[in-house]
Amino acid sequence: MSKLTDLSKRILIGRALRSDRLGETLLPKRIALPVFASDPLSSVAYAPGEVLLVLSVAGVSAFRFSPWIAAAVGVLMFTVVASYRQNVHAYPSGGGDYEVANTNIGRRAGLTVASALLVDYVLTVAVSISSGIENLGSAVPFIADHKTGSAIAVIVLLTLMNLRGVKESGKLFAIPTYIFVTGVFVMIFWGAVRGLVLGEHMSAPTAGFEVRVEQQGLAGFALVFLLLRAFSSGCAALTGVEAISNGVPGFRKPKSRNAATTLAMMGGLAIAMFGGIIALAMATDVKMAENPAVNLLRDGTPVGPDYFQHPVITQTAAAVFGPDTVLFVLLAAATALVLFLAANTAYNGFPLLGAILAQDRYLPRQLHTRGDRLAYSNGIVLLAGAAAVLVYAYGADSTRLIQLYIVGVFVAFTLSQIGMVRHWNRHLRTEDVPSRRRHMIRSRIINTFGAFLTGLVLVVVLITKFVHGAWVALLGMVIFFVTMSAIRRHYDRVSEEIAAPEEPGDDTGRPSRVHSIVLVSKIHRPALRALAYAKLMRSGALEALSVNVDPEETRALQEEWAERGIDVPLKILDSPYREITRPVIEYVKGLRRDSPRDVVSVYIPEYVVGHWYEQLLHNQSALRLKGRLLFTPGVMVTSVPYQLESSEAARLRARRRAEWHAPGSVRRGPVGPPPAEKQRPGGRR
Repeated sequence: MSKLTDLSKRILIGRALRSDRLGETLLPKRIALPVFASDPLSSVAYAPGEVLLVLSVAGVSAFRFSPWIAAAVGVLMFTVVASYRQNVHAYPSGGGDYEVANTNIGRRAGLTVASALLVDYVLTVAVSISSGIENLGSAVPFIADHKTGSAIAVIVLLTLMNLRGVKESGKLFAIPTYIFVTGVFVMIFWGAVRGLVLGEHMSAPTAGFEVRVEQQGLAGFALVFLLLRAFSSGCAALTGVEAISNGVPGFRKPKSRNAATTLAMMGGLAIAMFGGIIALAMATDVKMAENPAVNLLRDGTPVGPDYFQHPVITQTAAAVFGPDTVLFVLLAAATALVLFLAANTAYNGFPLLGAILAQDRYLPRQLHTRGDRLAYSNGIVLLAGAAAVLVYAYGADSTRLIQLYIVGVFVAFTLSQIGMVRHWNRHLRTEDVPSRRRHMIRSRIINTFGAFLTGLVLVVVLITKFVHGAWVALLGMVIFFVTMSAIRRHYDRVSEEIAAPEEPGDDTGRPSRVHSIVLVSKIHRPALRALAYAKLMRSGALEALSVNVDPEETRALQEEWAERGIDVPLKILDSPYREITRPVIEYVKGLRRDSPRDVVSVYIPEYVVGHWYEQLLHNQSALRLKGRLLFTPGVMVTSVPYQLESSEAARLRARRRAEWHAPGSVRRGPVGPPPAEKQRPGGRR
């Protein structure tokens, strides 16, 4: 069974990598860009549409505000990118927003940022996958009919790809990401040539449609609120920007410089693509509506529930390239694929952040352990599980999921920039070199403006999106915060309990003597081996212990014990209700009460079997006893193994797995030949 499991794991994930090959998994900039920036780059596939959907409430006339909203989003993107370039230079260890807030503002602020980012990473996977499924479902009816199951299947596939390692997944994701980016820029360029140079008129498939106005004559505060809501929806283009600052350790050296360069490349590409698509949408007269079945009109008649509203990027591509051209099909396919791959930003950010939080004792320590492919496998699996639950709960509906989005990332943005301002203030108090002071002052100005702008956007997002679902994201942040705080308290409490005494010679914990007990059910080889081992320990007292659940068997045991002349006293415990565990526990506790400074050492004979199903037939009483004895103070439990013949087959399988570089062989270290391989006298094995 284990051989089959290992083989399946090797096929799906690949061969285990040695720890000294970690440097080979670091990313060059050309691979780091699609790995860490696929989320903000792909968001241009839906963020422009979200802006137009919100503005459609006031009718087509409100679409004229979209270029101004795009400009505001561009300014915000530029500010955030410039601010995070300061972060990656000041904090290259990979803690990102969490480390900045934790170091400069305090533990609670750091934990708040961590909670916000963890929620945002989970939502990134859920939103990206759901959006990609909806795009693909328009062409494949089966996927549209099984949207939730298809989304979960894609999550499983992405999880397996990431478990193979960051570099391997990056290579797989780089091609479609670059095809998508190239396709968008070709579309923007060709659209500009056709419209501005050749003077051709381009029309989107919905150019002849009308949009029914839901709210007539918006003005004053109502109009401002609508524009702010559209702006907050367009801010979806900024999700994932922080992933690069969290993933600095994954870059090749010089890490900070490469991360800062990649961040600048990502920001420039995202701003240009977002603004270009909005401009093309205006030029081609794209029409969108929040409820297209009712509010989108064709010749004065609602299009009805059977109408599928294509994304803005698809409509502009049809207008620029033509709906049946190779370039249109290529861009449409790359768009659907890159939306799936946008989740890869979270697959790299979440495990790295989880590992740092685990190192700080806010999350289980297992999240800090690298898997066979040197990726943080436990964090990857945890992210996939949380995203799958969210996709299932919301039916893979991106419209409902996207309302939960953005809140967490702007909480992280704001607290991070406030932390960076305090970072520069602290260093300026001690820095005397004029050139360095000028650099720090310039960086502080950038981070101060970033903190102000992202804080303002956070307020806007909370006001405009709270009742639409943002409260769910806030609730998730609270749950993460409380859970991580509880985990930290547990680890701190355990550390205090097990801390070594301050004085090296302190022997207050030294027992006065050891009282050894060997559990015996009948006289056989495992019991005799346990008795022989216990005698070697030279305890202060030694006795064998048996529980009377069958009088005849107990009597036979006593008679054979006397016949063999075993020089260890045998004590029989009565058990009227035929229990084994409780009488032993009560007896051990009684010994502890009588002699509190004594340590009771319990030896339990156990069978070593070679097949998993054999384990179900043996050692169950031993497992129950060990589980109960672990909670009894002053009691040590020792398992004395006895190898059955079937265990020899397991030993040979283990040897073969070691030779095949079995999973975990890197962590175990070199595996030498088993003792049975040594030559015996006479040349026989």
